Amino acid sequence: MLLQLSSLEKAIASLTGALSKTEDEEFMNLFDEITVNCLRAGAIQNFEFTYELSWKFIKRWLDYNIGATYVDGVPRIELFRLAAESQLITDVEHWMTYHRARNKTSHTYDADVAESVYCAARDFLTDAKLLLAALAARNA
Repeated sequence: MLLQLSSLEKAIASLTGALSKTEDEEFMNLFDEITVNCLRAGAIQNFEFTYELSWKFIKRWLDYNIGATYVDGVPRIELFRLAAESQLITDVEHWMTYHRARNKTSHTYDADVAESVYCAARDFLTDAKLLLAALAARNA
């Protein structure tokens, strides 16, 4: 079964755009602190839904290709190990870092937490693009 990757493609494009704007110092210097924080919060939100789509696509691909009995109900770390074994991702620990960052956003808001999640989002973008490429290559 072919996966429809367009939602993941759009999410990654949105995250790319949000991060490119928030990393543009000249652009960001045009705004006051409240606006800057709102723009960064938007980038974090883009990270949240792109991460959610990413792990769900990993699970869906594994369900179809190695079987739901191996995937259903497994802890996230095991899901990422299976994804690495299937060469969908390269580093399980990176993906666990993204998972922890995503969990932080749903439990608290704090400037330090926001900064750490924003940094994770920047790192995540590369791995999300690699995941999309791996899914697309195996989707034929």
